[in-house]
Amino acid sequence: MSGPAPWQAVWARHTGSVLFRVLYDSRAYGRENVPRRGPVILAANHLGFLDGALVLGMAPRPSHFLVWDGSFDRAVGPLLRLSGQIPLAEAHGDRTGLGQALEVLKRNGVVGIFPEGARGKGDLATANKGVAWLALQSRAAVVPTAVLGTRATGRLADSVPRPRSRLVVDFARPIIPTPPMGVPGKKRLEVAAEQIRTALATHVSAASAEHDIPLPTDIPPDLWS
Repeated sequence: MSGPAPWQAVWARHTGSVLFRVLYDSRAYGRENVPRRGPVILAANHLGFLDGALVLGMAPRPSHFLVWDGSFDRAVGPLLRLSGQIPLAEAHGDRTGLGQALEVLKRNGVVGIFPEGARGKGDLATANKGVAWLALQSRAAVVPTAVLGTRATGRLADSVPRPRSRLVVDFARPIIPTPPMGVPGKKRLEVAAEQIRTALATHVSAASAEHDIPLPTDIPPDLWS
């Protein structure tokens, strides 16, 4: 199975970078922490509708995000396809979507993923194992990525921030999950997933405090992804 074309992510990154800097007070920190070569996974917390587009536009390298497949049936579907994003049927442990993401990593590309799956508080209280599976299969560097400002407490899941709102993407130093050898595959996956979750949760909390942008304290009232 083949992944999306590299040129799609290149086009999307340039477009997103311009739009987010014009429409919002968008800042990226720690861009030097994203390896310039080789396979990379941007593991980000998930707050609001614009998270994926914001990271894609502010990252130093073009990236392909795993996106809930229901989004491709909505008005943004054509744009998601054109920009090279990857549909993921989260409820079914979608190996098709993960397989396409793995192909991107095998060609030394960048994949973005939200370990929490659904939009929420963005505090990484829980995390899915898809990011760990990709990391173990590809040996990609995992960059914990904090997204801040895309949804405030009480706002709807598909709401967008007001124009010129302050939005922040903060990239931490990469990690390579290192579960112990000699343990069953399922256990290795669980250990790797927890290592990634802990690293991302710690980074998000620190970035929130450093940039003085609090995480929302509620689950979005109209949560659908």
